Amino acid sequence: MSTQRLLTFIQDITRLLDTKPSEAVILVEGKKLVATLVEKDDWLPAAFAQPHPEHYQQYLLYADPLDRLSIVSFVWGPGQKTPVHDHLTWGIVGGLRGEERETTYAKQADGSYAQTGTGVLKPGQVTAVSPTIGDIHEVANNLSDRASISIHVYGDNIGRVKRHVFDTTTGAAKSFVSGYVSDVVPNLWA
Repeated sequence: MSTQRLLTFIQDITRLLDTKPSEAVILVEGKKLVATLVEKDDWLPAAFAQPHPEHYQQYLLYADPLDRLSIVSFVWGPGQKTPVHDHLTWGIVGGLRGEERETTYAKQADGSYAQTGTGVLKPGQVTAVSPTIGDIHEVANNLSDRASISIHVYGDNIGRVKRHVFDTTTGAAKSFVSGYVSDVVPNLWA
């Protein structure tokens, strides 16, 4: 297994960010780059693809030293899901293995959150989130018999961002910082 595909992606997305593009350009061009990254499942080291029996895993693959982006593998065991949450930055998500079900939400006039849509992300497919296009959602493994894995690219070091989970009925927000389960990142030059 070679991490060359990941290294090439990091180089390409960094070059894109170096041009200081608008968020709209990042989402369009970044989605193309993420699609190229996840078009083949031959590069993610096994250590960053391990499910946990009780909760999803967020493995850091790369964090830009200027906090312009972070790249994370999310690993979902059967039946695992996130709470309804936000990101507070742009994000691009590519399906690598299995299937993930996304349920999107929007705040209502009474302060509650209502479901606005659902979709399933399969290997090779790409989607995006952002406060400007909608970034409040719940993500779940759509498969009951095996893990699903997606690759997330965020416009900040997502493991250090103070974000929110929401009670959809009351609208109450609770702050959290997700962190990472991994103490190391892949050797991109192996």
